[in-house]
Amino acid sequence: METKKLFILAHCRGMSNQIILKLIQMDPTLQIIDELNDQHWNHYFKLSNEKIKSFRADYESIDVNKLLKKYDDEKISFLPLTNVLYPKLLKNIADPPPFLFCKGDLSLFQLKKIISIVGTRTPSKNGIETVEKFIKPLVREGWIIVSGLAKGIDTFAHKLTLENNGKTIAVIGGGFYHLYPKENWRIAREISEKHILLSEFPPATIPQKWHFPLRNRIISGLGLGTIIIQAKKRSGSLITAHQALEQNREVFAVPGSIFDENYAGTNELIQQGAKLVTTANDITEEFDQII
Repeated sequence: METKKLFILAHCRGMSNQIILKLIQMDPTLQIIDELNDQHWNHYFKLSNEKIKSFRADYESIDVNKLLKKYDDEKISFLPLTNVLYPKLLKNIADPPPFLFCKGDLSLFQLKKIISIVGTRTPSKNGIETVEKFIKPLVREGWIIVSGLAKGIDTFAHKLTLENNGKTIAVIGGGFYHLYPKENWRIAREISEKHILLSEFPPATIPQKWHFPLRNRIISGLGLGTIIIQAKKRSGSLITAHQALEQNREVFAVPGSIFDENYAGTNELIQQGAKLVTTANDITEEFDQII
């Protein structure tokens, strides 16, 4: 694949992952980009004339070498789908990101013992204690913890992993220059230095609401399974759980009181077939035969 052309596409307005993946399927070298006229873009990729104009303006104006040097100075790696360092499990989902922007120790992607933990942004004391109960033994056994750096359970999953000298991967829903939530910048910096901070969006991308369901498929796609700790009905955590199921990954749910809305989603997942878990061993035993 022509990495520089892909790098340019990553920064062009009007280019969705679906369009980029379709272009790669049509021509892995991406030389086809220079051969397509406006009618082709409109007919095959459903781009409006306005989006075609924006795309061409960006495609022709981006200084690739200058931008690559800027990212290199900032220790930002551009990781195409075809790169040997690209996470193997993520590559196998139905809609893998055609590229990732990463900061940190990319060798972590090659390890097998990767598990995701997500949950509510407003956890109870019991929820936080539950995260700790699972994190400590998982980290002790060498599991890498993936989460989304969101408020609540995600943040505690990352913090407790770091406090217990474990390794963690944080997937964010915007670019590195616009970290959300802003109060997590310290932990994000620590993760970006010795762990992995990643996004499928270029660094200058301002996070949008629709970015987060996309982020969730990466959280579930990176690991062998996903643990749900406190999730309300119709929550982002449930979206992650359902994406994990679609990706043929294990889903684990911690049960809770029927009088606590923070457990309505997790209890529903158990009704639907997710494995009820109360200890880390309930999770690790599922992978004894493959690790």
